[in-house]
Amino acid sequence: MKLVESTWEDVSKLDKNTPVVIPIAAIEQHGRHLPVSVDSMLCGEVIRRVSETLHGKVLFAPLTWFGNSHHHMDFAGTLSANPRLYLDMLNNLADNFIDHGFKRIVFINGHGGNIYPGKQATFELRQKYRHRSDLLLLFSTYWDLSPTPQVELKDFVQKKMGHACEWETSMMMKLAPNLVKGNVVDLKKVEFGFAFEPAYRGWITKDRTEPGHIGDPKHATAEKGEVLFSTFAKDAVAFLEKVIAWDGKSWF
Repeated sequence: MKLVESTWEDVSKLDKNTPVVIPIAAIEQHGRHLPVSVDSMLCGEVIRRVSETLHGKVLFAPLTWFGNSHHHMDFAGTLSANPRLYLDMLNNLADNFIDHGFKRIVFINGHGGNIYPGKQATFELRQKYRHRSDLLLLFSTYWDLSPTPQVELKDFVQKKMGHACEWETSMMMKLAPNLVKGNVVDLKKVEFGFAFEPAYRGWITKDRTEPGHIGDPKHATAEKGEVLFSTFAKDAVAFLEKVIAWDGKSWF
């Protein structure tokens, strides 16, 4: 069920053990070859496929496109919430559904910059509702839901998500090829990795990449995009089926 297509009475009548999925993403630069809407478009397509499979079993909130993208602000077109504002926004979204009686709140994320604040928001929510043993508060990122993605992605050059990379470019070639600009085979690889590991170095995107992408987009194809969408949607369905089956009290 989609929240935006429901009346307040429709929502009121739902079993309050129905999982609520809150998709979150971003509007930010994606190199010279992809539009700023990539994260929101890709996450939206994964959620669309998931909703078709789990129709009637999950309540899907509309996608929240305003994300935490300050590290991309040197690139025009990026829109970003301050980290504390973003934390509070996610907390408030969850609060709204909890106020309406729902007990299983699941953020499904489609932007790397949302991961740290998203996990922190979920942690803060659990402290706020520490007296509630019946709540399941979860934060997930759609490309991290597969335990063994290499099995599905054996023909890929990249083995993990980058930024405007082989994976995201392939998915955009499948979803909206008209929005992929130029000849991607001419794009140069930008290496993964954080300097000074195992320490975590504070960084902004222009420290790591001049064109804006990270990874190797020249290997992207629409066929790979379909493999990725199918894989991510299947993994998200399996994850949400575990949420549906939760007994309402156990740790697992």
